[in-house]
Amino acid sequence: MTGRELDAAGVTDPVLRAAYRHCRALNSAHGRTYFLATRLLPAERRPAVHALYGFARWADDIVDSFGPDPGDARRAAELAVLQRRLERGLRGERTDEPVVLAVADTARRYSIEHAHFRDFMTAMRSDLVVTDYPAYADLRAYMHGSAAVIGLQMLPVLGTVVPREEAAPYAASLGVAFQLSNFLRDVGEDLDRGRVYLPADLLAGHGVDRALLRWSRDTGRHDPRITAALREFEALTRAVYREAEPGIGMLDPVSRPCIRTAAVLYGGILDAVAREGWSVLHRRAVVPRRERAVVAADGLARVVAARLRHRSRRASGPPPANPSRPVSEEAA
Repeated sequence: MTGRELDAAGVTDPVLRAAYRHCRALNSAHGRTYFLATRLLPAERRPAVHALYGFARWADDIVDSFGPDPGDARRAAELAVLQRRLERGLRGERTDEPVVLAVADTARRYSIEHAHFRDFMTAMRSDLVVTDYPAYADLRAYMHGSAAVIGLQMLPVLGTVVPREEAAPYAASLGVAFQLSNFLRDVGEDLDRGRVYLPADLLAGHGVDRALLRWSRDTGRHDPRITAALREFEALTRAVYREAEPGIGMLDPVSRPCIRTAAVLYGGILDAVAREGWSVLHRRAVVPRRERAVVAADGLARVVAARLRHRSRRASGPPPANPSRPVSEEAA
């Protein structure tokens, strides 16, 4: 993480600065789409986003490590250790775990509800024992902790021009939309880990079950029933994006380009899946680098325009009252 970002965020403690840099490195290495969008935020808000991502990534890596057995005791033990460290960090106790140190500092700076982190950890623990979901309602219940709370954690960092509780349902829905996109892209990889996130009733409606998915994964062969189920899951995911979209206009104007860019990039995963012939059981769909660059350039143009408007408003009168944090005038 650049010193300028940490200076802008008011992070001065050397140990804490190192912790935030560690989270930024995790985001850069593993969350390319998320990291690219984060670059469009004002400098002082980026460290917090990296900390939130870094913590989520750390827990997710524990869940997906140590082999294919979803009930592996080692993973449960690692999550328990992380939970204890998180609770100590949220209480203000010092920890030597950099990810926890940074995320606890972010929670304090932005008054993020501690319940969001606990709900997230509950979802991570469920991944150790739950391997499929009978219906979409069951999946949404799981995604409250695994995805919706990520949007809720982000909201105080992004700032809003409406009361935060008004924007919260939209932020939660956008977190869900992002995860649904990842579920569609990662069907094959998740199957190898023993998990199926596509609801069983949706699959059954097209004559698909886990055995058919396994056959397709193992043989590399397509089946029109699987393609039909994937198409329905894509349509369901796009509906959640539409559900979330009004919330972008409720954000602090200088945060909107970041979130709009993230929405376009994650939505592009759906386009890539379709473009590659619904082959998610055989290979991971990738949004082309050129397409990502075009979207990022558009986001940067929106950032410049938003900051020019903000400067103009500051020159002509008092700033808006609602954003959760001061607006930076620094370039992205």
